[in-house]
Amino acid sequence: MNKTIDWLLVGGGDIARKRVIPALLAEPRSRVAAICDLDESRARELASPCGAESYTDYAAALSASGADAVYVATPVFLHVPHAIQALETGKHVLVEKPVALNYAEAQKLIAAAEKSNCKCGVSYFRRFAPKYDMAKKMIEAGEFGQVVLIRMTYFSWFNPARDDPKYWRVIPEKSGGGPLSDMGTHMFDVLIGLFGLPEKVYAKVATLTHNYAVEDSSSIIMTMPGGAQVIASFNWNSKTWSHEFEIIGTEAKIKWHPYDSNSVVKTVGREITEVETPTPENVHFPLVEDFVSAVKEGRNPAVTAAEAAKTNLLLDAVYRSARENRETSLI
Repeated sequence: MNKTIDWLLVGGGDIARKRVIPALLAEPRSRVAAICDLDESRARELASPCGAESYTDYAAALSASGADAVYVATPVFLHVPHAIQALETGKHVLVEKPVALNYAEAQKLIAAAEKSNCKCGVSYFRRFAPKYDMAKKMIEAGEFGQVVLIRMTYFSWFNPARDDPKYWRVIPEKSGGGPLSDMGTHMFDVLIGLFGLPEKVYAKVATLTHNYAVEDSSSIIMTMPGGAQVIASFNWNSKTWSHEFEIIGTEAKIKWHPYDSNSVVKTVGREITEVETPTPENVHFPLVEDFVSAVKEGRNPAVTAAEAAKTNLLLDAVYRSARENRETSLI
């Protein structure tokens, strides 16, 4: 496939504006053909600099835009319906994360992708980070020795007003959950990509500070195959901020803090070094680049719908454990 990939972007929120559109414009084999958003003025505003058509009706955009691929950047509850609709019209699909509200819904997208002749990928862009590649190579080389502990932390402040365009994030029927769904899924995906799914999960989830229906606090203990333990916490109720990922083994450890910084602190025995791992200026670009290559080469993208659904399987287990106040098995 030698032709340029023409893209339809559906959903004109912050991610689309700040990362997705610039990534699509920078990818030399891609063209932004159309942008669809319920807000007509926003669709036109985003489409005009790209030389793209603007739409408010998604079905019309799928039919009239002539796009080869669709980037789904709508709220989570629309991910699967919009992605399936695109696949059924013969278009490749790249979907924002998390791929679905829950694992059962994700299975519907997997089935639709398998039925189609199109590629379906999910935007877990942190799998393309140099620090992820570094960790993967260390694991494969046995540099950690026995991995005994993985630690993940994210906390910030999020309390949107009801008229905030991001308010849907605190409505569970639209977002799937609070910081667990928002940032937790990114970190769960990295965990799964490096080590596979946990075998058991025990979680505490609460809304301690804010007056909304999703959680603002969570603490999780997980057991990985082989026995390594995972300690994770995700919060939206601290005006301070932290974002960390740490892998600790019998021989070595690495720490990403801040998570998306340009370096990794590596410790071997008592020797500490800082390893440069430059983060791309636009973290969505490698994701888009890989997806376009997948379409042209006839291979799967790095994170398929089936791979991304593992994160929903884990997220479902976390919420189930919290509801039932007991350790939950994933299998």
